[in-house]
Amino acid sequence: MIKKRGKSLCLFSGKGGVGKTIITLNLAGIFEILAKKVLIIDMDLTSGQIALALNKPTSKTIYSFADDILNNRFEKFSDYVTRYDDLIDIFACPKDPRQAAKIETKYLEMILDQAMNEYDVVLVDTNHNLSETNLSILDKVDEILFVMNNDPLDLKNIKNLVTIFNQLNKTNYKIMLNDSRDPLKKYFTIYDLNSILKSDINYYISDESYLQNMDQFIMNGEIATLQPKAATTISKDFAVYTKIATEFLKKEDNKNE
Repeated sequence: MIKKRGKSLCLFSGKGGVGKTIITLNLAGIFEILAKKVLIIDMDLTSGQIALALNKPTSKTIYSFADDILNNRFEKFSDYVTRYDDLIDIFACPKDPRQAAKIETKYLEMILDQAMNEYDVVLVDTNHNLSETNLSILDKVDEILFVMNNDPLDLKNIKNLVTIFNQLNKTNYKIMLNDSRDPLKKYFTIYDLNSILKSDINYYISDESYLQNMDQFIMNGEIATLQPKAATTISKDFAVYTKIATEFLKKEDNKNE
């Protein structure tokens, strides 16, 4: 029996500091609850924080993968992933940011291809630059989640991204407004944002998920959505994360039928 190919979701933003990494981890937690095998790939090659946020030291990284293939040392894909728990693995960014420039885009595409053969869900965290590397990733993944905060600078950049995607007739994206990152920044209503962007805000994470002890979560390597009381303590946003995950899985299942 041929194993069904997995699905990939890339989180992207118009600027840094919008909460992509924490949202990526929270989504990974939801997919685990849904009994999906997940790989988180940290493709923020110069300043990724996935392994740090999960408090997981890594021995091999994306750079190790590329360098080993180039020098005929590659043996198996699993050598390069770090186990977080029974269902979540990590593919870490380079330890030295200078190594990022040495990684050709083709190796990132190879990682994505192999990951989707071995995992049910592949979550890709990136930086916010429209670089050749990121454009290649955005073109290759199944779905994209644009993450934005409620402030004028971020709105400008997201509007540019949406305009570019629409001009390219790319429709495989949705937009999340994340108010949990900066709960005091509420310059625009959802109606305002929809009107300015000429596109819908598909998902809204409220300030309910603003955690003053987030640093403690990171120190302990914990994922908020996997905490025992998460479904009640952040019930509204837990439901949003669940909706994102289930809609993503359903859409991709329909695509594969």
